[in-house]
Amino acid sequence: MPHQITTELPVVVIGAGPSGLAAAAHLRSRDVDVLVLESGPAAGATVSQWGHVRLFSAWSELIDPAAEKLLIDAGWTAPSAKRYPTGAEWVADYLQPLAEALGDSVRFGTKVTSVAKQSRDRLVSSGRDEAPFTIHTRTVDGAGHIQARAVVDASGTWTGPNPLGGDGVTAIGEAEAADRISYRIPDLRNESDRARYAGKHVVVAGTGASAKGALIGLTALAKDEPETRVTWLVRRATVGAAFSGGGQDELPERGALGQLAQAAVTEGPVTTLNGFRTAEIGHGPDGRLRIESFDGQVVDGIDEVIVLTGFRPDLDILSEIRLDLDPVLQAPRQLAPLIDPNEHSCGTVYPHGAKELAQPEAGFYLVGMKSYGRATSFLALTGFEQTRSVAAAIAGDHEAAARVELTLPETGVCGGSGLFDDDSADAGGCCGTASEPELLTLGRPGVQ
Repeated sequence: MPHQITTELPVVVIGAGPSGLAAAAHLRSRDVDVLVLESGPAAGATVSQWGHVRLFSAWSELIDPAAEKLLIDAGWTAPSAKRYPTGAEWVADYLQPLAEALGDSVRFGTKVTSVAKQSRDRLVSSGRDEAPFTIHTRTVDGAGHIQARAVVDASGTWTGPNPLGGDGVTAIGEAEAADRISYRIPDLRNESDRARYAGKHVVVAGTGASAKGALIGLTALAKDEPETRVTWLVRRATVGAAFSGGGQDELPERGALGQLAQAAVTEGPVTTLNGFRTAEIGHGPDGRLRIESFDGQVVDGIDEVIVLTGFRPDLDILSEIRLDLDPVLQAPRQLAPLIDPNEHSCGTVYPHGAKELAQPEAGFYLVGMKSYGRATSFLALTGFEQTRSVAAAIAGDHEAAARVELTLPETGVCGGSGLFDDDSADAGGCCGTASEPELLTLGRPGVQ
């Protein structure tokens, strides 16, 4: 098929989250036909799942410039720039109005099951660059497919939480204990969540912002329900700098979270086990859970487990797309050195765009949380700048695509996540074992 015919097709964006809708807004601003496919029932469906979590970023860092212009033209009034919204407020006051402003360009209830090149599997090279993409979908009406000139995958990582297993693999017995394990921050203001954990022995695994938030919430719950006790599993030899950035964190809300978490662990019903890498989950004689580490440490009498050890990208839908990803981070190869948590904090990530995000498959881009693979240093502002550059590249404005400028906040709670047992390394922060809502702060969770 001639290339000029494929340019008449829409650009398909996968995911109607913060990065996906920003990409659509930038493409719309360049008069490029765009179609956003969202598996959920509404915009920001992923963000809504952690809607009770307050972001570390103020509204001024959570609104994309092209999206803001589109919204203002539609009569939208911006929230107070200095206020810190919850995930639910981000959805209601920004993401949903943005999707409405984009109108029929956004389709909900449309799950992307695979992306490929029309009439060509992964092995076929002949005419590949000129062939349109085929996006295979599933809706309540059944399976279908859509042709596209380019694809922007902004589907996030929310559906891929890391397992409890200390070697990155699901621990023995983890799947069998699924009814007692959660991979999300509990909303302890919700009656069902509160009843689930009140008066119980709860294990929390992870050292990122989500884990810290869970520790704070459970400690507060224990004041009303004194029988509640918490065991905190830390994979590192020490907690390290997980609690604060030593006064250097330019995201003050994140710094405050660290201080509150430290107080919760110090003063609350929390037992900390360092160097604990889970090998197996089983049941004790009383029917409650028992967790054993690879070095023989044991925690028993467990009622519930909350696993907040980060996320990883789902690459299954891209099995027929030619990708060039870093073997460690599972991020675009050119981007990986710029975001490596062993070298960079959230604030030292070099500005990047279409050049670093491009793949061997011409016209295919990973953006948002998914572009960072397993790295956890992603910020919403980063995603907005990514989408601006990618939209320019798709539109053929390569000068604008290359002009990437972005200043990110330095943070003292990031870096060193790959140093294993080095006590001087950070134990998590936003770049270590953070869970989804952490990434979204100055923008993170499953940020699509």
